[in-house]
Amino acid sequence: MAHCSYSKFSHLLKLTTANLNKPTVLRTGRDIQHAPQRCKYFIRFHKTSGPERSLQERQKQHMARGLPKQKPIAGVKQVIVVASGKGGVGKSTTAVNLALGLTANDPSKTVGILDADVYGPSIPKLMSLKGNPELTDNNLMRPLMNFGIPCMSMGFLVEDVAPIVWRGLMVMSAIEKLLRQVDWGLLDYLVIDMPPGTGDVQLSITQNVPIAGAVIVSTPQDIALLDARRGAEMFRKVNVPVLGIVQNMSVFQCPKCNHQTHIFGADGARALADTLGVQVLGDIPLHLSIREMSDRGQPVVVSSPDSPEAEAYRKVATAVVQRLEELSG
Repeated sequence: MAHCSYSKFSHLLKLTTANLNKPTVLRTGRDIQHAPQRCKYFIRFHKTSGPERSLQERQKQHMARGLPKQKPIAGVKQVIVVASGKGGVGKSTTAVNLALGLTANDPSKTVGILDADVYGPSIPKLMSLKGNPELTDNNLMRPLMNFGIPCMSMGFLVEDVAPIVWRGLMVMSAIEKLLRQVDWGLLDYLVIDMPPGTGDVQLSITQNVPIAGAVIVSTPQDIALLDARRGAEMFRKVNVPVLGIVQNMSVFQCPKCNHQTHIFGADGARALADTLGVQVLGDIPLHLSIREMSDRGQPVVVSSPDSPEAEAYRKVATAVVQRLEELSG
């Protein structure tokens, strides 16, 4: 198009787009011979013929073959991912107490936890677990277990204070091993604690494993809700159902006077849920016991099962199961 002026190009478009109601395709040709005052190339619109449609279909199929094939994790019935758009909103604490809440509500269900946050694994601390996984006869890693929950994390494979300075391909390889080279046994639910954000790890997991649903964790704060919405939209783009939003740190109640304060704002997650057309799975209060018990590796659902905080997590677990049943039904 170097020899074609803007006015000639505009005039050519007007002539060739007289009928826009018919399906057209943009293509180039050399049907005009070279001349000093003429375009060497021009753009021609025409109907999409049968052979060209089949070519387009073959191109789509070829691109689809380039994507990894989703394959279920051996022994796992349903995978639930717990995600957030940003860090520091209590995602890992929610994932741990959700898993424990699932078993507390129905002891017949078996639940596992996979820590997919390679750079900042939190599950070993939250579940009070240390040590290296043993290997089975098939060279599969046996998850470490506490509170009846089998857990796997990159934190079991590296030293506590060792930084993981890896590029993307190494991270993807580690995620693949955590997904495929672990002997989970038989699980009704595998809860995956995702890293914050919408990057390679999230895409890799959603493209490789069929996900039953995603739980989005956010505080009511506006800046956290912005990133939470990005996370929810990412899952929708990769066809993962968003089960709902957990509004974490929703309210602080003074232990002395019982006065309630909405430190991070009130009902921000509910407004986001309305915008996205999903439900709020539950409200988790900002409570000292949740922080203290998490730091001790004694999640509040098992350390204080009769507390209002534990009840809040069990309600979230109940709502998650109901949403899964609705989707499967």
